[in-house]
Amino acid sequence: MTIASRTENARSLETVEVGQTGLRVPKLGFGTVALGLLSDDEEEIGRKAIEEAYSRGLTFFDTAPSYGHGRAERRLGEALKSVERSTFVVSTKVGMVVPIGSETHPADWRPPFDYSYDAVMRTYETSLRRLGMDRIDIVLIHDIGSVLHKDRHPEVFRTAMDDSYRALRELKDAGAVMAIGIGDNQWQVLEQAAAVAEFDAFLLAGRYTLLEQTALDTFLPMCERRKISVFAGGPFNSGILAKGPTPGVWYNYAAAPEHILERVRRIQSVCECFDVPLSTVALRFPGAHPVVASVIFGPRSEDEVRINLEQFDTPIDPALWRALKNEQLVRADAPTP
Repeated sequence: MTIASRTENARSLETVEVGQTGLRVPKLGFGTVALGLLSDDEEEIGRKAIEEAYSRGLTFFDTAPSYGHGRAERRLGEALKSVERSTFVVSTKVGMVVPIGSETHPADWRPPFDYSYDAVMRTYETSLRRLGMDRIDIVLIHDIGSVLHKDRHPEVFRTAMDDSYRALRELKDAGAVMAIGIGDNQWQVLEQAAAVAEFDAFLLAGRYTLLEQTALDTFLPMCERRKISVFAGGPFNSGILAKGPTPGVWYNYAAAPEHILERVRRIQSVCECFDVPLSTVALRFPGAHPVVASVIFGPRSEDEVRINLEQFDTPIDPALWRALKNEQLVRADAPTP
């Protein structure tokens, strides 16, 4: 079955404007990290997942050159090449140098960071080639936070705000892209960036979830005032909010510590009282905030696409949210569906 034939009975998801750009994205987005990690033998699994997503109205795809050393961008472009370009939205990232041909590098190869003007422009052009597209809708500066760059953070931040931003601003002003922003897992650095430059959107990974809501303090209110959209990535916090507090489950890219496991047990207990899966509640929660334009999850297969779309459509008794707040498991000021 081709992607075109799958769209005959296509549904549509609610869409939201990105910043003040006129570009609209569905409330649920397809993250392509898992797509980039599939082996060559599993490539067909990824293609079917993209086709299933597109046919069900999930038409916002977030990718990056570093996902699978370029595999995610290439596979995404190949899966979508037969459909009208105006019917889907693609975001990708700059800041890591992944030349054409990097797929042959060893699995443990790490692309070098380069936030200079020239590197950003080259990375943008390389992404166009890998995707096989004539434009990219959203371009984000990738991973400029202190957790990753440590002592180099001040230098990285200055270069990103000077050189990377200048490159993205030129692309936007020329009409080559519609929206620009930053993708990171620290809301603090996104807030810092918003104080010195103008952005349309931020991708915040894993920091506005059932387990983490400190972004409500100042970051999300700032975005609301400035009309900056937020893409809430990592709604399952690396897996624990999808799989539950099982042995060896991951939280924030590592094995979950006991205090996190215990908190998830308590959240799961409330969900069970209302006969709603933990994963459903986790997927639904971030999108309730008015600045969150899309919740981005990372499906590996078409079954996972179907399951998550069904969860996203599942009605949840408002009493469940009240119970979570009463138990101080979700902040009292957090918007809920």
